[in-house]
Amino acid sequence: MRHVISPLDFSVDELDKLLDLAVDIENYPAKYKDICNGKKLATLFYEPSTRTRLSFESAMLNLGGGVLGFSSADSSSASKGESVSDTMRIISCYADICAIRHPKEGAALVASQKSSIPVINAGDGGHQHPTQTLTDMLTIRCLKGRLDNLVIGLCGDLKFGRTVHSLINALVRYSGISFVLISPKELRIPDYIRREVLEKKNIPFLEVEKLEDVIGDLDLLYMTRVQKERFFNEEEYIRLKDSYILDKAKMSLASENMMVLHPLPRVNEISVEVDDDPRAVYFKQVQYGVYVRMALILTLLEVETC
Repeated sequence: MRHVISPLDFSVDELDKLLDLAVDIENYPAKYKDICNGKKLATLFYEPSTRTRLSFESAMLNLGGGVLGFSSADSSSASKGESVSDTMRIISCYADICAIRHPKEGAALVASQKSSIPVINAGDGGHQHPTQTLTDMLTIRCLKGRLDNLVIGLCGDLKFGRTVHSLINALVRYSGISFVLISPKELRIPDYIRREVLEKKNIPFLEVEKLEDVIGDLDLLYMTRVQKERFFNEEEYIRLKDSYILDKAKMSLASENMMVLHPLPRVNEISVEVDDDPRAVYFKQVQYGVYVRMALILTLLEVETC
């Protein structure tokens, strides 16, 4: 039995096999429709989610399995003071695999240590979001044809953005990757990622404050929202929330082959006028999320797919 707490829990070879499986699922959905018949997925979401929770549930239903769980801490025994450890011991009696989202960093790891079923981290605070990273990687590989030799712009909230942290950790294992980190000074990438990941591995990166200055150099632009729920000071959030808004004018400065990704939800950091641009792939990204979570469920449950 294995868990997925970080994107680094898979080797590069294992990641490639997982993405290959996701592509096969996309191409031959009928082959997989009943493969998890009798299996149950528990979704334990201690903080709000639309895409991630419904994507997991859709993935399991597409595989012929069942789903159970809760969508907020208020609708679970956490509201009575039950610990994550105890909840996980209980859920292990009901389900075959579990996806957990929690506002506290490390909660998914704690859950995995007390679980007798595979645990998938569906986001823990501002720390990691491995299944979004798998979604991003599948999107990039399918639409760009590769995961190496890319200049990737990460824009917005790089301090609290767990999707950004996970994506950097995953992509530095591929050759020819460089990053352009676009954020206000207050929302720059955390020091531990700068030092322990980028600098330690000699990954080229540039930190800038103006998107317009660098957008023409990018193969990919990964937009993120400024997350109100991560701020302790509302005044600080209000001051920073509109730091970057991607619109047609900025897109006109980009290469015709650049792709725009976003983990969603979007607030106003991408203007709706960009949605019809063929370079905007964030809604395709959502569909890829279902395929990759189907592949992940099958892999962790060790379901025979041949």
